[in-house]
Amino acid sequence: MLKITHNTISEYLSNRTFSSIEKIQKENNNKKYLLLLSFLLLLFIVVQFLPWTQNIQAKGEIVSRFPDQGPQTVQTIIGGRIEKWYVKEGDQIKKGDTLVFLSEVKSEYFDPNLIQRTQEQLNAKDLSIGAYENKVSAIENQARALEQALIIKKNQTQNKLVQAKNKIEIENAELQNINKNNQIAQNQYQRIRSLYQKGLKTLSELQEKELKYQETLAKVSIQQNKLNNAQNEYYNLELELSAIERDYSEKIAKANSDKQSALSQSLEGRAESAKLRSSVSNYSQRQKMYYVTAPQDGYVSSLISTGIGQTLKEGEEIARIVPDKNNIVAQFKLSPQDIPLVSKEGKVRMRFDGWPSLVISGWPETSTGVFEGHVIAIDQFLTSDGYYRVLVQPNDKYKPWPIELRMGTGTQGFFLLKTVPVWYEIWRQLNGFPADYYREDSPETKKK
Repeated sequence: MLKITHNTISEYLSNRTFSSIEKIQKENNNKKYLLLLSFLLLLFIVVQFLPWTQNIQAKGEIVSRFPDQGPQTVQTIIGGRIEKWYVKEGDQIKKGDTLVFLSEVKSEYFDPNLIQRTQEQLNAKDLSIGAYENKVSAIENQARALEQALIIKKNQTQNKLVQAKNKIEIENAELQNINKNNQIAQNQYQRIRSLYQKGLKTLSELQEKELKYQETLAKVSIQQNKLNNAQNEYYNLELELSAIERDYSEKIAKANSDKQSALSQSLEGRAESAKLRSSVSNYSQRQKMYYVTAPQDGYVSSLISTGIGQTLKEGEEIARIVPDKNNIVAQFKLSPQDIPLVSKEGKVRMRFDGWPSLVISGWPETSTGVFEGHVIAIDQFLTSDGYYRVLVQPNDKYKPWPIELRMGTGTQGFFLLKTVPVWYEIWRQLNGFPADYYREDSPETKKK
């Protein structure tokens, strides 16, 4: 029927009035339903063959990769009493800024001139060490002088021994000569006596030979005494040499003993001096520790010990600082059945708490408000709660993570695995099969 006018009669006639018109309209509606169902079926079939990225979902949080970039507490190195605070909670601080001033609480450090007085003790001890070293030097000189004197004395005595030995030889030779003369005089006297008895010699001649014989006997006795004196002198010199060696050995030994004693006192002085130097250094460092300073840049998260006049112990926490800069990563906990599917450098898509996002896990490219990272570390041992920790670092090739992220922020991660058809993924999940683990380039796949 041609529509040659915009006028209609539907306002005046009802379709139900004529059954033929109603049948025609029902047939047209059935055709539309069939076309719609065919289109939906075709769309469903097409969707079944679309690629679907298998993934593992896990909850996690933002943490710092480096230990010095996490929240840390500031402790007192020494015990003391709080006198003044220089910061308050929320203050931005730089490394070395003073946080609090402490006063001394130990009685041995109350003296305000403690360092000066200890330095005076140290100077006195150094002078004492110098005196002992001079004493050691003097004793060494004394010992060398004694050694030289011993050599000289020994040489003198040994020369005297040589002279005495020569004298003994001379006296012995002289004694032998006198003995020969005495023998001759004795023989002459006996011959003259025999001749006198026969009347051939006079009495005066006999008396002359007897006198000469007596003179030679006297000379023999005198020379024997001289020889004995020479021998005794030689023996005395030998005793004198032994006495000199013993005397000087005792003197040298005493000098060495005095030297060792002085060295011992000098070393003791050095040890005490080292202790005093350490004490001076410790006192100086302790005074610096009255001012507790910030270990790094950041801001004061909280003050733990706040009371003025409050006494603190050594190592007690006084404040908590959060660093300004940190190298953040996402930490996830995966179950043992999922951990074999994850490998280093594997891609991970994440959504962070507080950032709006629309996530379609199987089609990561179509998701919005998500951020990408890659796996950098996988634990080799189970944690106490029965999970493996996995660390994920931002991917520089993708859009950067929000700079507003803070440690402890919650996140949901999607660890991307193999891409499979949608129908395969539906079949796998309906049957409870795990995601595909073996890769085409893996040795396991080649063996298969």
